[in-house]
Formats: sequence, structure tokens, C-alpha cells
Amino acid sequence: MDKSFYTERLDSVIQRIEDARRTISEHHIVKLVAVSKYSDVSEVKGLYEAGQRAYGENKVQDLKAKSEALDELPLAWHFLGRLQKNKINQLIEAGPTLFQSLDSYELAVALNQRLVAKETTMNALLQINSSGESSKQGIEPENAIELYKKIKNEMPNIKLQGVMTIGAHSEDEQEIKKSFDTTYKIFENLKENGAKICSMGMSSDFELAIKCGSNMVRLGSVLFK
Repeated sequence: MDKSFYTERLDSVIQRIEDARRTISEHHIVKLVAVSKYSDVSEVKGLYEAGQRAYGENKVQDLKAKSEALDELPLAWHFLGRLQKNKINQLIEAGPTLFQSLDSYELAVALNQRLVAKETTMNALLQINSSGESSKQGIEPENAIELYKKIKNEMPNIKLQGVMTIGAHSEDEQEIKKSFDTTYKIFENLKENGAKICSMGMSSDFELAIKCGSNMVRLGSVLFK
């Protein structure tokens, strides 16, 4: 793809983000994370040249491979996938800017133990299963605030920055909105505990997510396809 393809894609998406965020406030800032899991290094480089700096991967090995291949570029890498305990060391070595999908207390315990052993820290978001769908990972909304505080207090090597959710898998916009509203309320409650990021919205629903308060969106197909 030539540079104009990525520039046009990125400009179009940024305009849509701008239009959605202005419905909240002129001062509402939304960060864009480009999900590059189906894209190769040359495509990431193309989008980088158009101005995009933050990228997300769903597999630890892909995050490691792409971040190493593009090491000379000033990119921020986010891990978005389900983390298996046997991949924790690999994720720590990859050193993501943000681990968005911390989805259980047990995983937090295991991650913190390894971080302590390696004398390092990791920024993370608590993943919330706001739709209650069995196919999705995450903390139940009713337990999220208590668990967030517990991890923050007991596991200092995990630097919680906020929350993340995946919108309801539904054709009904009200159902999707409900899942975003649920997560945003939790985020609002956690601001006094230092929560800064509310990561909601993917290619199919990011404008709705922003209107529900999201300040970070994770977009793949609208940028790369």
C-alpha cells in the first residue's frame, strides 16, 4: 500500500473520533490504539509514516516479534489478548507500554510475583466483562471496584491505570451502550483511586463507546483493511 492509503484511512478515523468526542466535550481527549494483529510489519510502518504511534497485539509472540522488528521507531505497544500464565515471562520481556487485559485476580497474583522477581513493573488495565457473555473474559462488574482496589493495594508492581471492556456482541445498540455505560460508571468510581484510562470501543462500535465516555479506542479493520 502507498502512503496515501494509510494517510486517508487514519485521517478518516481521526475525523470520526473527533466528531464523537465533541458530543462529550471539546476537552475530552481520546487515544487511538491501532490493532495490528492481522497486519504485518510493513503495514505498521505505513501507518506509522501517516502519524500513528500506538499499536496493539493479541498474542505475546506477535507483540515481541513486531516490537523487535520495529525497534528503531518510537512506538508504544499495548497487549490486548488473553494472557496465559506460561507466557507471563515473555510478556514482561517484551515490555509493553500497557497490558490492557488483566482479567482475573489469579492472573494478577501470578503476574505480580514475576514482576517482583524481575524487579520491574507493568502498567495495566482491569478487564471487565460488562456484557456478562460467557465467551468473554473479565471481572464481573459487581466485583470490579473492590478487586481493583485490592490489586492496587496488595500488588505494587502492577500499576493499574484504569479499566477496559469489549462491548456486547449484539445487533441491538442499546445492549452495546449498556455494556459501555456499566464500565464507564466503574471507571468514574475508580478515578479517586488513580484510574485515568477507560478503554472501550473497537472498529464496529467506537463512536458509541466514545459517546459513553471512552478515552481509548482499539481499532483494527477500519485502519488496515
